[in-house]
Amino acid sequence: MGFGSYDESEQQDQNVETDEDDGVAVHENDHDGEVSFETEASTDELVNKLDEIKDTN
Repeated sequence: MGFGSYDESEQQDQNVETDEDDGVAVHENDHDGEVSFETEASTDELVNKLDEIKDTN
C-alpha cells in the first residue's frame, strides 16, 4: 500500500517569499536595568532556604 509517488524534483529549490516585517521581534521588550531587594536574612540563611527548596523538588 503506497502513500503516493515521491518526486525528488519537488524537494529541490524551494524558495519561500517572506516578509521580515511580519516576524516576531524577540528583542522588542528587552530591558537593561537593575534589580535590588533588602532583607534581614544572612547569606547563610538564604543558602539554607535554597537548599530546602531544592530538596523538596
